[in-house]
Amino acid sequence: MISIVSEDRKLTFNKTNLKRFVKELVETENAKAGDISIVLCSDEYLLEVNKSYLDHDYFTDIITFDYTEGKRISGDLMISVDRVRDNAKQNGIDEMHEFHRVVFHGVLHLCGYKDKSAKDQAVMRSKEDFYLQKFYEAN
Repeated sequence: MISIVSEDRKLTFNKTNLKRFVKELVETENAKAGDISIVLCSDEYLLEVNKSYLDHDYFTDIITFDYTEGKRISGDLMISVDRVRDNAKQNGIDEMHEFHRVVFHGVLHLCGYKDKSAKDQAVMRSKEDFYLQKFYEAN
């Protein structure tokens, strides 16, 4: 089951379309969607999560907690709406486009993609772009 909840920040978007597409993304990556939660929160909330669980003292747009077992993709995507909005503004792109990119980025992590090396970052960005295009063509 794919769920979308808001801790303390809200965005207006079609939740049904996003849930359907996340499932489609997972299936395209040859896996099965398990329990995936998309949690919308503030910079401050996610900073506390970052400090508590990862011992990192900085803002981030997403933290992905991976509970995947085998080919059953499960996890929590904690997304800072504040960071998404700031990143969109700084990059001159639409807020919803940036939000969807961040969601797909987190789901791709659950599917096993990494982004620590330059090579991995290039693969991740290419996958994000592929799924963004596919998502916007379908919606």
